[in-house]
Amino acid sequence: MRYISTRGKAPDLSFEEAMLTGLARDGGLYLPESIPTLSTAEIKALHGLSYEEAAFAIMRPFIGDTFTDAEFRALIAKAYEGFGHKARAPLVQLESGHFLLELFHGPTLAFKDFAMQLIGQMFQAALSRSGKRVTIVGATSGDTGSAAIEAFRGLDNVDVFILYPHGRVSEVQRRQMTTPSESNVHTLAMTGDFDDCQARVKDMFNDFDFRDSVSLAGVNSINWGRVLAQVVYYFTSAVSLGAPERKVSFTVPTGNFGDIFAGYIAKQMGLPIDRLVVATNQNDILHRCLTTSDYKPDGVVPSISPSMDIQVSSNFERALFEAYGREGAPVAQLMDELKAGGFSVSQGALQALQESYDSGRCSEEETSATIAKVLAESTELLCPHSAVGAKVASEHMQADTPMITLATAHPAKFPDAVEAASGIRPPLPARMSDLFERDERVTRVENDLAAIQALIKDRIRS
Repeated sequence: MRYISTRGKAPDLSFEEAMLTGLARDGGLYLPESIPTLSTAEIKALHGLSYEEAAFAIMRPFIGDTFTDAEFRALIAKAYEGFGHKARAPLVQLESGHFLLELFHGPTLAFKDFAMQLIGQMFQAALSRSGKRVTIVGATSGDTGSAAIEAFRGLDNVDVFILYPHGRVSEVQRRQMTTPSESNVHTLAMTGDFDDCQARVKDMFNDFDFRDSVSLAGVNSINWGRVLAQVVYYFTSAVSLGAPERKVSFTVPTGNFGDIFAGYIAKQMGLPIDRLVVATNQNDILHRCLTTSDYKPDGVVPSISPSMDIQVSSNFERALFEAYGREGAPVAQLMDELKAGGFSVSQGALQALQESYDSGRCSEEETSATIAKVLAESTELLCPHSAVGAKVASEHMQADTPMITLATAHPAKFPDAVEAASGIRPPLPARMSDLFERDERVTRVENDLAAIQALIKDRIRS
């Protein structure tokens, strides 16, 4: 299995190389040269398997000879042993035909744990084998950062630097990032919004002297390993509702497009997905592009669903690559146009995108109203991001096809917004009950690439 860049000018890599590299040297994102498929019989065989067994069957075709079967099974088992629900990703029925996929039972209470915990295990295994060290630099709108820190804290071969937009994450999200005490973890509160943080990370990857001098690696959703791990819960949830004999649709609250793109990969692998619905909050650039063809950032407006406050969705580049027939040149051209202010998708590519994705938008008022409505009708308390998904899903329901909405975070990560909407202040799980008593450790930085690079060089361990 070889991996190619969405911009067509970087060398093909193995799974291990693509995982450890993150962003391609031409600025693109890695994708498999071809998508392995599962037969109807192989999908049926997932019935009754544990989450870990299903994960092995689904991901194994993508990893080549990076790990033996025994090694990969052990890494998967280690990754998910700390989850708080035996099913790992349980389904809850909200109403007839509408189901909620709870992806918040991991150690940091967000869907990012499914990928990050496994990435952490795979990184450590690969680096221990080679004796190499890497410096992980990531940007977060809230959940990726805490999941990455949890996965890599204390590891011998890794230094971790996470940039988050100062003042634009929830209190719980911030404290999850700033309270770990391990010396290999560094949390940087940067002036600006998430797009600014993400831009500085991409700048570091594109500065090859810096990149090579610190052995830079990325674990944002630009990393193919992240997307791959998220493919699994599409299969497990769909199979539990009758796939492959029955089609299933999914609605995904998304800002950076990685989670919904994992659903696209699942569909390409043979899972009978009817519709993939992109749910956006008031920062609705993805919805606007999918309906009008124009992708033109117009500024991030802070919301009660802050992990979706994004205008430059990195993984959308992977969707564009597929929509343009897997040709790197037009994608590279669009990314150049994006730097100049935005782009318009061609008519043929827009048609291809619309054949794969539906979309919808949820305002702040609708988000709060949905939290209250779902609680009253089903007793399920949603986080604001999951509420965005539930509201958009309700607009795309079809009588003969079950709809699964991805619940991407625990409501306790956003207690102020949830309490304002429902009157209930969701408590943190017992294992995190002392979160607000722990000492914080964080460095304030300006939106200054050279200064951030100097800080990283100064702090990495030799």
